[in-house]
Amino acid sequence: MKELETAMEEASFWDNHEAAHRVIDEANALREWTIPYFELQRRFQDVKSLLPEADASGDTSFLQELFTELDSIDKQVGQLEIRKMLSGELDGKHCYLSINSGAGGTESCDWALMLLRMYQRFAARRGWSVEMIDSVEGEVAGIKSATLYIKGPFAYGYCKAERGVHRLVRISPFDSNARRHTSFCSVDVSPEIDDDIDIDIRPEQIRVDTYRASGAGGQHVNKTDSAVRITHLPTGLVVACQNERSQIQNRERCMKMLKAKLYEQEVEQREKQLASISGEKKAVAWGSQIRNYVMQPYTLVKDTRTGYEEGDVQSILDGEIDGFIDAYLKEFG
Repeated sequence: MKELETAMEEASFWDNHEAAHRVIDEANALREWTIPYFELQRRFQDVKSLLPEADASGDTSFLQELFTELDSIDKQVGQLEIRKMLSGELDGKHCYLSINSGAGGTESCDWALMLLRMYQRFAARRGWSVEMIDSVEGEVAGIKSATLYIKGPFAYGYCKAERGVHRLVRISPFDSNARRHTSFCSVDVSPEIDDDIDIDIRPEQIRVDTYRASGAGGQHVNKTDSAVRITHLPTGLVVACQNERSQIQNRERCMKMLKAKLYEQEVEQREKQLASISGEKKAVAWGSQIRNYVMQPYTLVKDTRTGYEEGDVQSILDGEIDGFIDAYLKEFG
């Protein structure tokens, strides 16, 4: 940490803005560990020193305050223990989170919009920044797909727990007969990789399509073919961006997302090989149904991988998904 602080004090620090931002991100990631640790240590020592005095005085209300503080400290230590599990090569990165509606037409498009709102609120609660990279509106309501760029400490490490198929069961607001419907959406998460990581993508390996942006962005965005979609032919990976004002900028963002997905595949392949060598038995079937959200005839959200469940569906949809992510990290982190 001291080496990073010394580097930031150098007069030439901002000569290379991209390198400077990488150093700042690294320093912020370290502070995410050190500041909470020393703060919890200080609070615990305060309680420890006050307990004998409170016990001797017989002040029950004071004792209760100290025990409440200990409970709070214990919960936050638990959060640090969860974060300790984020030791993977990519866990500390910012990330791209994509949502795609499944079969079910308007129902699935509306479900995709609900998930988009859930992740935006989840990120906001953590103090992360969120940028809409690409979105395709549904024909009647909701969205067919959307991609968010989420910037924050360990964003990928936490958000990777959301990768998979999410299933919603509810009384449809679009059905005049008020029947129960089941909708599916898939969520994909990829880490943002550093520019100094070399991923070779040859021109003949990609197909670039341009089209007119469909979302908000001003007259320039909506009247020119500035949106870009890139398909990586060897793997079938597809990325798209319409958020930037020019086609060149959208293409650059697409290439960054594509490189991130390819690098993630490479890292996951290495981890699978290591797991097979070490006899690791735990596995996560990416792309399978990971969570059920039931709003009728009862209310329950249950993760099929960990068995963790909560009954307050509305709180979950308002972004309070920490319990599900923590359970996943304890099981698979």
